[in-house]
Formats: sequence, C-alpha cells, structure tokens
Amino acid sequence: MVAFDEMNPATTGLRRPYAAYNDWLNAQDPARLTEKMRDAERVFRKTGITFAVYGEAEAAERLIPFDIVPRIISGQEWRRLTQGIEQRVQALNAFLDDIYHRQEILRAGRIPKRLIAENEAFTPEMIGVRPPGGVYTHIIGTDIVRTGENEFFVLEDNARTPSGVSYMLENRETMMQLFPELFRQVKVLPVENYPALLRQSLAAVKPANLDGPPTIAVLTPGLYNSAYFEHAFLADQMGVELVEGQDLRVVDGHVAMRTTEGYKQIDVLYRRVDDAFLDPLTFRPDSALGVPGIMDVYRAGNITIANAPGTGISDDKAIYSYMPEIVEFYTGRKAILPNVPTWRCSEPDSLKYVLEHLSELVVKEVHGSGGYGMLVGPTATKKDIETFRKKLEARPSNYIAQPTLALSTCPILTEKGLAPRHVDLRPYVLVSDRVRIVPGGLTRVALKEGSLVVNSSQGGGTKDTWVLDD
Repeated sequence: MVAFDEMNPATTGLRRPYAAYNDWLNAQDPARLTEKMRDAERVFRKTGITFAVYGEAEAAERLIPFDIVPRIISGQEWRRLTQGIEQRVQALNAFLDDIYHRQEILRAGRIPKRLIAENEAFTPEMIGVRPPGGVYTHIIGTDIVRTGENEFFVLEDNARTPSGVSYMLENRETMMQLFPELFRQVKVLPVENYPALLRQSLAAVKPANLDGPPTIAVLTPGLYNSAYFEHAFLADQMGVELVEGQDLRVVDGHVAMRTTEGYKQIDVLYRRVDDAFLDPLTFRPDSALGVPGIMDVYRAGNITIANAPGTGISDDKAIYSYMPEIVEFYTGRKAILPNVPTWRCSEPDSLKYVLEHLSELVVKEVHGSGGYGMLVGPTATKKDIETFRKKLEARPSNYIAQPTLALSTCPILTEKGLAPRHVDLRPYVLVSDRVRIVPGGLTRVALKEGSLVVNSSQGGGTKDTWVLDD
C-alpha cells in the first residue's frame, strides 16, 4: 500500500497548506535544523516532559520524542473535521444518557442488549444518575487517521481520561521558542488558550445547587502514574489544586480537600483516576487512590466528576463498531466522519474471517489502550500470530479486528534529511454548555520506518499540529 503523504503526495506534488512552510524550509541550513532538534530535546528535558513506561524498571521515565517538522492542516479541512467531531461527541453523550436511563437504543434493536449487559465497562451504579448539565464526557480525545486527500476516519473515542494534551501545548511553545520567525510568516491558529477553555468548560457544569464560582481540583493517582506530568501541568495552568485521594474526604455531604486552614469544599473534580479506584465503598475496596463516599456525594448532586463515572462504555471498542448506528440514532443524520471498518470477533462469521486473515489485520482488545494487547498482522512473526490465534479462539468477544490502513505520512527530520513517517491525530474536545474544540491537537508519529504504531509507549513521538488561519 502506498501511503498518502500530507506534505508532498507522489501524484500531485507539494500541497497548498505546506507552501509557505516549504519556502521557509528550503531557505534553512540543514545544520541549523539539526541543532534546533537538539535544542528541542534540551527544552523537553529541562521542563521535565516525560512519560512512564509500565513494566520497564530500567526506563521508568522517558522523554517523549519530538519532531520539529509540523503537521499542517488547512482551515477548510479543519472545519470539516470539527463538524464531524462535534456530531460524534453529541451522539456519545446522548448514548450515555440513554444507556443509564431509558435504554431506547436497546429497545429499538439498534445495538444488542448483551453488548451492554455483559460489558465490564458498563457501570450499574450510574443507572438513573444524570450529571450536572447532562454532560457525561467533558473531555474527549478523538483519534483520527487519514488515508487520502479527503479521507478521514475515526480510529477510536477516548472518553474516559484522554491524555496527551500537555504535549500538544508544550510542542507549540517549544516550536515558538525555536522558530519565532516562522510563526510571523505562517498564520497558525493558537492552542495555548486550552487550559483557560478547560477551566471555563469545567466551571460551566458546576452542581446546580451551587451559588457563585465553583472550586475546581485535579485528582491524580500520584507521582508514579504515567501521565503525572500532565496532571500537574494542567492543574498549574488552570490555577487549581492538584490533589490525591489521601488529600480528600467527605465532609457534611460534600467532598473537601485538606488545606493549611482546614478542609475546603470541592465542587468540580477533574479526575485522572479510573472508575474502579474512584470510591472504595462503591467499586474496588482495596483502592487507596480514590475517596470513600464520593459516589454518594455525586449521586446527591453535590459534586461534578469529569469525566463522569461509567463513560468507559462509550469508548469500548465493541461499542465503537456500532458508532455509525449510534450517531444516526441520536442525531438523525449519517456520520460525517466514518469509522474504520471493523469485524466483531464475538460474531461467528466475523471470527471465522479474522482467523483466516490474521496476517493482514490489526486485532485489538475491546478494553485495550496504549498500543498494548494488540496484533499488527503484517508486521507480526508467525509465532506471534499463532500465539494470538489461541487468545482469540479462547475469548473471541474480547477482540475486534480492522484492516491495516495505509495511514497518511508526514515528513520527520532525520540525519539524512526529511523522511515520511505514519501519523494520527488526537484533537481535544471540551463539552459543557457548548462544544469547544481547540484548533489542532496532538499529532503522534511512528518514528520507526514503516511502523504503524504511533503510541509513545511503543516508540512513537509527537509533532506540533498547525491549523492554518485561512
């Protein structure tokens, strides 16, 4: 498969969004660009922009690799993407409200009841609970891939605790430090107001019975979490407290945080702790990361939790395969952004096809994330395929499969000059009184030649994403 190159397609040559950047690039001394790459690494190291890799004691903290060649999207392309994303997140919120209340989509037979009833991401404790403002997914990271000039697909919906937005912000700040003259030549829409928009969005869904501005806090599992840098970064940028479960307790029917002046009430909690660890009295009793009794406070309407408990059902990969039906059911329109074609291995005919074509497909765990627990058939060894076959035959309902798409490429700077590498895009969507989408997002890039896996935990890096003001 020949991949579509977003800067310089083989069939048409340089694309218009890259014209001004290309003029600038051609005037640069290659040695200067190489030095700027080293400068970028020094900035990231000084700032402490790291991520943790679980299971690798010798590499517990790594710098996330950063490439200085931006990924550029035209204003027209971006407007089409935002229309599709907005439609999708509205459908996701409507789906969650329905699933935890009337379940009309199940009554209509549009998705199978067993897909909800037997799904470990479904949270019965949320049945009958409606969050403040009716918003379940306050922060969503929608992963988008491209295969051609006008061919965009949603790869997955990250509706629980999507990460990576701090890298989007730091990538832009680093680029502006390294190449201030470039931003004077190319009109790029800003992303640096994301923390302010996040705070506005969270404040807009404060509990209905609260008078005055809410007190907001970010709940982190702690220093050893892989995304701790981001938790601390966002709390600092929003000007709110970063708290751990041990800092919180229930006081007089509200969640309160410990301060030097006693306990202070929290009204909106942006939690980066998984559902299972949120409340040991409701979920896992062995959790030391959450707050005992917080679900009682939540059900009473005295705190907003973002994202709401139970949202994992909406980014479950088995549910993902029904997103075209979900979008049409709740919006009355066909999906603007299509799904990647998906085989549900729980269905006998699909399972048969997948088992016969493992070497051609990408197979993913229904609840998997971070690039773990998946098989990329075209790059897997025969031994890997046979090992995965046994897993698939043992628990077919735990997997979905997709074709190996020819993901678009963008150039990265290598020692030998520019070279194409596969990319995806994670725009960040804020949902409250309205939908806010920051122009750009996190472009993840597979730094290994030929690799399709962009996750940082699997050797991927990131790029600054430019949306042009045109």
